[in-house]
Amino acid sequence: MRDGGGVMGGEQAAVSRVVVRLPTVLRPFAGDVDRVEVEVVGDGGATVAGVFAALELQHPALRRRLTDEQGAVRRHVNIYLGNDNIRDLSGLQTPLSAGDELLILPSVAGG
Repeated sequence: MRDGGGVMGGEQAAVSRVVVRLPTVLRPFAGDVDRVEVEVVGDGGATVAGVFAALELQHPALRRRLTDEQGAVRRHVNIYLGNDNIRDLSGLQTPLSAGDELLILPSVAGG
């Protein structure tokens, strides 16, 4: 039986909108945009992993450039939440709030 909330028992999963800012090198894999807004639905709140899953639905080629075959963030990819690299937080399980922005910066080698 559904109540006015639309979910059994009146509980609703939380929806968080998170912005992912992309560097120039990754924009071709996301329709040539500099930022992608994703909605993450989850009972436990949004995480970076949830954002990546939602991002994969919108732009599958982009996700392959961010994570390896096991789903871990590629070594040469840095993801920042504010001033903090998610590697220094809880990695892919880093919790996010609605309105947060993730900045993706691939490492650049030079000589």
